Amino acid sequence: MKTIEPTEISVGVVGLGLMGSSIIVSLLKAGHEVIAVAPVAEEAIVAPQRILEQISICRDLNLLDDPITTYLEKLTVTEDYSRLAGCGIVLECVVEKIEIKEQVYRKIAEVVGNDTVVATNTSAIAISTLQKHISHPERFLGIHWAEPAYATRFLEITCGQKTYSSYADWIYNLAERWDKEPTLLKKDIHGFITNRLMYAVCREALNIVETGQASLDDVDKSFRYDVGSWISLMGIFRRMDFLGLKDYFEIFSNTFPVLCNSDKVPEVMQKLVDTDARGIYNYRGLYNYTAEEAARWEETFKMFNGEIYFLATLFPSRLPKEVQTVKWPK
Repeated sequence: MKTIEPTEISVGVVGLGLMGSSIIVSLLKAGHEVIAVAPVAEEAIVAPQRILEQISICRDLNLLDDPITTYLEKLTVTEDYSRLAGCGIVLECVVEKIEIKEQVYRKIAEVVGNDTVVATNTSAIAISTLQKHISHPERFLGIHWAEPAYATRFLEITCGQKTYSSYADWIYNLAERWDKEPTLLKKDIHGFITNRLMYAVCREALNIVETGQASLDDVDKSFRYDVGSWISLMGIFRRMDFLGLKDYFEIFSNTFPVLCNSDKVPEVMQKLVDTDARGIYNYRGLYNYTAEEAARWEETFKMFNGEIYFLATLFPSRLPKEVQTVKWPK
């Protein structure tokens, strides 16, 4: 597939919740015309204001140069799936229930062309599983964004068993025009890359707390001030190279056997579910919050995203551009 500029292609987004709206802003920011389809009427009512607020945040963070109206002019919010007919990409962002996604895919397939890439933002359901519920599975793949999509450089592209590589490569190249640093997962593994890594950390962190080895706050501080001091620059494997590799065999041999490998959900998570704890959104979670503290976390995270968006590429730009692939021993 030929390279195409964002201004030359319309993108459809189905599902206008917090994540869907954030993705829409990222696409508008890149220059796309966006057709935003609300699968439920309530979303069509609240989404325009949410999108406007997110565009305003982008302006505050210096992520946008043009007036807000420039981006709003490229946005259509509708409940009519037929408006997706001219889209080159349609991205599904509805709830993580296969039966609902299947209904959405059927409605999308009825109106789009045979070359339209249909993608899902899911991070919980295998792409190969969802491919069973869509016509032309060869043009279906995962495009997993991080929240907020407009202020992060993360993007994870995942192929299912039937995805043609040409479509995945095309999205990968286009994603670089979205100011992303995309990754391409050629084999559909559960949880993809980022979730497999993050949930392994969550399991070990919760185990340390549940077994009384350290407090929540101490675990958080350890992660922030160690991992947080290098990970945006190096990633995991370059960090190992940077430290010289010589001690890792011994460290792995001694540490891997004592790490938590439980396949059970930690007990603390069941308690949080039972009490409907939702963190900063209802002031009760692993930590407790006042309304003022919750608002401060949201505002601070917004400001941090603006800073790290630029910082994450400032220092790597000083490094050699050629990336050599590791030749694994046989």
